[in-house]
Amino acid sequence: MYTPYVSIFIFLILFIFSSCSSTACLATRLRPTKSTAAKFAISNNLKNHSHPWFQFKRFVDARRGSQVDGISELKKYFHKFGYIKKNDILNDTFDGQLEQALAKYQEKLGLHVTRKLDSETISEIMSPRCGFSDTFDKLHATKRYTYFTGKPRWSRDIPMTLTYGFSPIYKITSLGMNEIQGAFRRAFNHWAAVIQVNFIQTEDYDFADIKIGFYLGAHGDDEPFDGVLGVLAHAFSPENGQFHLDAAETWAVDFEVEKSQVAVDLESIATHEIGHLLGLGHTSVKDAIMYPTLKARHRKVDLKGDDIVAVQALYGSNPNFKYQSMSESDISSSSILSLRLLKSVIMLLVLALLLL
Repeated sequence: MYTPYVSIFIFLILFIFSSCSSTACLATRLRPTKSTAAKFAISNNLKNHSHPWFQFKRFVDARRGSQVDGISELKKYFHKFGYIKKNDILNDTFDGQLEQALAKYQEKLGLHVTRKLDSETISEIMSPRCGFSDTFDKLHATKRYTYFTGKPRWSRDIPMTLTYGFSPIYKITSLGMNEIQGAFRRAFNHWAAVIQVNFIQTEDYDFADIKIGFYLGAHGDDEPFDGVLGVLAHAFSPENGQFHLDAAETWAVDFEVEKSQVAVDLESIATHEIGHLLGLGHTSVKDAIMYPTLKARHRKVDLKGDDIVAVQALYGSNPNFKYQSMSESDISSSSILSLRLLKSVIMLLVLALLLL
């Protein structure tokens, strides 16, 4: 029998469903909680580090109208990563230009859009990161992944094989070559497991499709490295194949062995930059490989759904890959599974209740 209780139950279901579209629900799961502000304290553990970005912590709570010495350096940061145009005025006033850039940055990195320099945002700005711009082409309004302009990919027939080699000149000695090769082999395998691309190491560096090297400062590509932390690496879009890492970093393959507080996980960064080599831009999904920042002594090597959907759109799915092997959080965080099934179930439930 249809009762007031059933009516209330139906109302609640419809209310929850109408206020929780697929993108909104996913965004809620991905949006950082207030606890992310605690990461600012983690960054402060490196207070003796001299990288210029670490000076940005004194800008906490600055907002439009604030006059803060040195905030022009923050404007240069936003210019470098695509949020402020080259010809804009880079003075020490927190003006509308900076507020707009800040809001775009917060939105792009999945932060709370407060339009002020809260501790959560400052912590992210201070974090070591990929050297490329965040302003890639976003071809899907409801997706968070991006591509390079024109959506380039390696143009060979699928399935394809790409070779990679290590520079015999631009290298580091803090890790053994076997350790470096092992980290890169694992990084390439993360991507090969989900797409129809196989990666093979070659000793012939000059003829490798992907050329890997460790460089200091300016190294001829107009993207100079800036010393310990800051920009960690950059790789170019297809089919350039250049993959550069900052030789000044303390690269690590095992944090149990490498105790430095500024150690950077080599496999994590390699996995991210390979995404660029394949044609992916940055994403706003914080847990995804293609998120632009990674703090010292952090490790992130598992592809998330956002990464997988984006790269499979370019190269197809590895026939051995199954979405069932992913965790629920991976799938939902990337919108691989929409809420259409949930919608159908709820509507059937409502219909059944109405017929009682």
